[in-house]
Amino acid sequence: MSNAIEKTDILVIGSGFGGAITAYHLAAGGAKVTVLERGPWLRSTDFEHDYKLGSSYTRAFDFVVGDGMSVLGGNCVGGGSVVYFAAMPRAPRFVFDRQGSIGRRMWPAALSRDTLDPWYDRIEESLSVSKQEWSDVSYAGGLWAAACNHAGRTANPLAVAIDNSKCANCNFMMAGCRFEAKQSLTVNYLPAAIAHGAEIRPLHEVQHLTRTAEGDYRIHYNVIDDQDYRVHHESGVIEAKIVVMAAGAAATPVILQRSEAHLGSMPHAVGRYFSGNGERLNTAILNEDKVAELLGLSRGDGALPYGANAIGRGPTVASWDKLDGSLPEYSRYSLEQLYFPPGLGTILAQVPDATGPTWFGREKKEILKNWKSWLTIFSMIEDDNEGVFGPPPETGNALRISQQMLGRGNLSYRPTKNTWHGWNQSDAEVKEILEKDGLAKVMPWTNDLVGAYTVHPLASCRMGDDPRTSALDDTNELRGHSGVFVTDGSAIPGALTVNPAMTIAAVAERAVPHIVAEAQRRGVAVSYGAPAPTGYKSGRNAVLPLLRNKPRQPAGV
Repeated sequence: MSNAIEKTDILVIGSGFGGAITAYHLAAGGAKVTVLERGPWLRSTDFEHDYKLGSSYTRAFDFVVGDGMSVLGGNCVGGGSVVYFAAMPRAPRFVFDRQGSIGRRMWPAALSRDTLDPWYDRIEESLSVSKQEWSDVSYAGGLWAAACNHAGRTANPLAVAIDNSKCANCNFMMAGCRFEAKQSLTVNYLPAAIAHGAEIRPLHEVQHLTRTAEGDYRIHYNVIDDQDYRVHHESGVIEAKIVVMAAGAAATPVILQRSEAHLGSMPHAVGRYFSGNGERLNTAILNEDKVAELLGLSRGDGALPYGANAIGRGPTVASWDKLDGSLPEYSRYSLEQLYFPPGLGTILAQVPDATGPTWFGREKKEILKNWKSWLTIFSMIEDDNEGVFGPPPETGNALRISQQMLGRGNLSYRPTKNTWHGWNQSDAEVKEILEKDGLAKVMPWTNDLVGAYTVHPLASCRMGDDPRTSALDDTNELRGHSGVFVTDGSAIPGALTVNPAMTIAAVAERAVPHIVAEAQRRGVAVSYGAPAPTGYKSGRNAVLPLLRNKPRQPAGV
């Protein structure tokens, strides 16, 4: 390692929603911004239409198996936005008043649906979020809507960040969008950040932070191999006045845990209160004759090259009947149609009415023959923030087991009765809807193999008003460590009952003016006020009045 230490104004760790959004605004405001991303930089031409080992699928994902909980996240420039399904609903109003397991409101008093709406508006403008029409939904989404209607429930098309004029309905969204129809951050915030001088460095995995005598931060990183993520080529250090942590809810707390020996004590909530967004999956095996008889739906003349459930986008339709603020906590949830590609969806699906093991064996082999008739329903309940991160591994956020994608993490998760109550209620409702009149047979995915699982990890460094149960203040600054901000999903206090990308992005947008204020205090020449990456200004103009005459207070201990 060279003795020379690079310097930048602001160092951003991670390039997903929390990192890309802050990098753009800070670079546009005049700061020197450097972004370190542990994953590769994949262009649209790199995204492959398969799920083979070594393809864009395994290169762009990070699948960490913990003790009772496994996490699937993004691992590339653009982070989770490259591999998400682009569902962008706003969190229901009641979410912000949740108490969870701590007996008091989890969210800071300064944040509510009303105060976050202007920031949601900014994201809608920047990512061209729009509600799908019924003519836009996939066959699987239409089938789920028809089944809900048949069972006396309602269903709605989802708001998505997809350019319908470019979408080819290939449904390889999880492997990255070849057509740049999905509004990944690689087609908006990140190019705009680069245009304003931000530097993005892929395959740079941050290990820990230290302090300088002047109170700045040094960020220590390893450069990893672009094919075998277990191999480190070199290491380095960059010095910055401000650090934005956006490595994801399964990595940000690990970096901070490893930094504690150098920076001093971390808030109690760092690495605690992890939430899997209450996620759970059910697989329905449809009776095609009943689908035609009861719902009037069919796949057509059979000329399609593969099953119609696999054609189109990921989630297009959700049932929100239980997103009712008058219901008790832990009994509110959404049910969303989802096509999950081969892999985990095949392995973890259980066999309805099995006489032996429910996720492998002869009966499992038989239902695999019917894969074209599978429909997956995604539940998002209110969980109890049960996850706790143990001591960090020597490097990275997990012990790498394979060349790409797979690791063993230090996360422990033991679902409480409250969480199981929500899962059991949502499971029962999915079963009631899809088994009505013999339409299908339904079973939840097994937890026996990898524990519970989430594609939307949250809350491992959450914000709040109570220093005992939150790692961040209401400006996203790390308590006791001024100049360190956390803007990824780990900042969100708890489960949202809907897909969280919209809320993570809005909270990151809201954090930017506070980061700017602290950077100015530390002598960085930076301002706030850039338009959306697309050039639109209405969202910016709507939030500027909210920032006047509100001096920022430093984070408490």
